[in-house]
Amino acid sequence: MKQILHIISSPRKEVSASRKLGNSVVEKIQEKYPDSIVKERDLTKNLVPLLEEIHINTFFSPAESHSPEQQSINTYSENLISELQESDIIVIDSPMYNFSVPATLRAYFDFTSRAGYTFKYDENGPQGLLNDKKLYIAFTSGNIYSEGPYQVYDSNVPYIKNVFGFYGVKDVSVFRAEGLAIPGVMESSLQKAIESILID
Repeated sequence: MKQILHIISSPRKEVSASRKLGNSVVEKIQEKYPDSIVKERDLTKNLVPLLEEIHINTFFSPAESHSPEQQSINTYSENLISELQESDIIVIDSPMYNFSVPATLRAYFDFTSRAGYTFKYDENGPQGLLNDKKLYIAFTSGNIYSEGPYQVYDSNVPYIKNVFGFYGVKDVSVFRAEGLAIPGVMESSLQKAIESILID
């Protein structure tokens, strides 16, 4: 039985291409693993706070010194991290926003990137702690970034890969619906991306 964590970051609802692509990925996974359990983390419904001083002080101080507010912050962060730890497969919907990820997803990473939880340091440097997991990225964009002159502008997919690589997740597949604002491409881009989904 597979535990699937579906992370949604687009604030758009029914018209969101990344949600449609991400949902299709989850559906394909469920077809392959019919007894799988899906947990959805919609970052636009339950907003992760933007990082402030009290959050940083909480993450870098011992639990026994925490105030009641810091205890609440730490528990919230630990709950987000536990969802990652318990999952076998992670699906992230990630639309391109100004060459990077939506602020909701960046905030999520600020609360899950914690030493001792998702990675650790030892004599060999940083070591990921979320090993043996599979990551699928459902990427959507108005322009084309997988190749051509604008490839260098993509700080979305490489960023997510780097974060999860730091966490120890090396098995990553990316499905792209690109050119969603380009006439002649936009009409079939999403459907082609959905048809390209292959669950390994």
